[in-house]
Amino acid sequence: MKPKFIGVFTWYYGLVSIPRGLSYIASSIMYPLAFLFLIAIFTQGKFIEVAVVGGFIAIIASNAIYSSSDAAFQRIQLRFQDLLVATNVSFYDYMFAMALSYLANSLPGVAVYAVIGLLLHIFTIPKALAFTGVLILVMLAASSIAFIIVGLIKHIRNVWGIAGIVSLVLTVIPPTFYPYALIPRVALYALMISPVTPAAMLAQGIFGISKFPVYAIPVLVIEVIVYFFLAIKLNRWREI
Repeated sequence: MKPKFIGVFTWYYGLVSIPRGLSYIASSIMYPLAFLFLIAIFTQGKFIEVAVVGGFIAIIASNAIYSSSDAAFQRIQLRFQDLLVATNVSFYDYMFAMALSYLANSLPGVAVYAVIGLLLHIFTIPKALAFTGVLILVMLAASSIAFIIVGLIKHIRNVWGIAGIVSLVLTVIPPTFYPYALIPRVALYALMISPVTPAAMLAQGIFGISKFPVYAIPVLVIEVIVYFFLAIKLNRWREI
C-alpha cells in the first residue's frame, strides 16, 4: 500500500473537490432526503428511523457506485490508469484512494443525516461505532462493484447510465428505507446479492428497529471479499 498516494489522491480528488462540486453534493444528499420525506409522510413517521439509518447507507453506497463513472473516464478517456500502471502504484492503492475520495464526497450528506439522527435521539456511542463498521464494509463492497462496472465498460458513453441504474437497483430495492422484516424470506435472500441488503439488515438490528440478523454479518463480509476479487480479475491492472 502507498499511504502517500492514497492520502494525496483523497485530498485532491475528494476533499478539495467538495466546494467545486456543490451541485453534485446537493443532488447526492437530496436523493435519500426525498425518500426520507416521502416515508415520513406516507407512514406518518412510523418508519422515519429506518429511513434515517438507511439514508447513511444509501449515500455512501450510491456515491461509491458512482465512482465507476470517474474511474471509467480516467481509464478510457484520459488514460490515467495507464500512467499509474507504469508506476509502482498498485490496483489496491488506486481502488482504495478512489473509495476514500467518494467517501469524502459523502461527508456532507453523512453530516446532514447525523444531525437528523441526533435530533431524533437514535444514536448512542456503542450503536454509532457498530454502525460505522457496517458503513465501512458497505463502502468497500460498493467500491468493488464500481470497479467491476469499470472492468466491463468498453465505451465511456455507457458508464453514467449504467452507474445510475446499478446505484438505484442496489440501494432502493433492498430494505434500505423500510424494515427488512416486511419482505418475504425468499425475496430477502434474493436481494442479498446487493451488499446494501445485509448492511441495512445489520443497521436495523443495531438500532433496535428489527431483530438483529446474525447471519447477515458473514454474508456482508463474504460479499466484500468476492466483489473485491471480481474487481481485480476484471480490471487486469498490468494488462491494460
